[in-house]
Amino acid sequence: MTEMDYYEILEVSRDCTGAELKKAYRKLALKYHPDRNPDDKEAEEKFKLINEAYQVLSDDEKRAIYDRYGKEGLQGQGGGGFGSASMDDIMDIFNSMFGGGGGFGGGFGRSARRDPSQKYALDFEMELPLKFNEAVFGCEKTIDITYKTYCKDCAGTGAKDGKLTTCDYCGGQGQVMMRQGFMTFTQECPKCHGVGRKIEQKCSTCHGKGYETKEESVTIKIPAGVDTGNRLRVQGYGNESKNGQRGDLYLTFYVEEDEHFVRNGNDVYIEVPVFFTQAILGETITIPALKGELELELKQGTKDREQFVFENEGVADVHSGRKGRLIAQVKMILPKKINDEQRQLLEQLQESYGVESKPHKSTFESAFERVKSWFKN
Repeated sequence: MTEMDYYEILEVSRDCTGAELKKAYRKLALKYHPDRNPDDKEAEEKFKLINEAYQVLSDDEKRAIYDRYGKEGLQGQGGGGFGSASMDDIMDIFNSMFGGGGGFGGGFGRSARRDPSQKYALDFEMELPLKFNEAVFGCEKTIDITYKTYCKDCAGTGAKDGKLTTCDYCGGQGQVMMRQGFMTFTQECPKCHGVGRKIEQKCSTCHGKGYETKEESVTIKIPAGVDTGNRLRVQGYGNESKNGQRGDLYLTFYVEEDEHFVRNGNDVYIEVPVFFTQAILGETITIPALKGELELELKQGTKDREQFVFENEGVADVHSGRKGRLIAQVKMILPKKINDEQRQLLEQLQESYGVESKPHKSTFESAFERVKSWFKN
């Protein structure tokens, strides 16, 4: 049997640094975490392999042995289970991803380390669409949520009358010892999912789920400056545990596009249509800005796609409050058709410039002579 290389599992090179290793682990552990992939066995197995690989490669001594001898060299070195140092490191990572801090931009909290008998995570996530101006200036939104609360008829067990029997697969331990090649490690029991007990008869109220759902309207204050992909933690509006404690709600924002403004981080771009005569002659025009109007001074000879930058006229940073820039980009507009009078005027204008009005002649004069010489012989 061919086993996948630990470096391949974490999608890193063999000479990666500790920081690169940790960054890769964070990304993959978050992607395949069981709370984000309920009832997905493939994701569960991938998650276990990711943890196993990181446990070995994050330990300098084990990594050196693995690089030289592979998994065989780790036999008897504690390579299959979590060492205390590696486990602390992994828990630090999970705390930062799932429970570190709070407020804006935080991660999931108690759901990553919940009581095994709790059949659902206390924290949950929703996507919240916002209009462009709502995201830029902040707003209050009232949203309807559906959250879980434990089934009182079965005390959240999912079993009829709350009666559970000891899991015959793990003997009530909630964990089983697994062997993979030369490595032995402990993992959550696949039958009881770490509870140590199993359901013989399902609760007729919740049909074995262990929870019911409730609906609620919540008014949320959205801070100014949020953008697509940003997340906001709303404390106390998650699912409800057996002791009545509520988890947290996490809102992931999706910001709709605006007709005129294009956002890039805290900078805002706007395309300004300019008729070719305005660009040639120069003119001061008024353009829209996030908080009203701005005067844009077109200098003589303004070019197509030329950009004019207005400092501190962009979006306020959601963390620091510092504003970005508004960048106005010129879009040159040429007439689609002209009448006889306009043609005559344009021809007169062109003639008034003399040689300057036909730059291609002086540019290609030497090229014409060179091409002719190719065919003389």
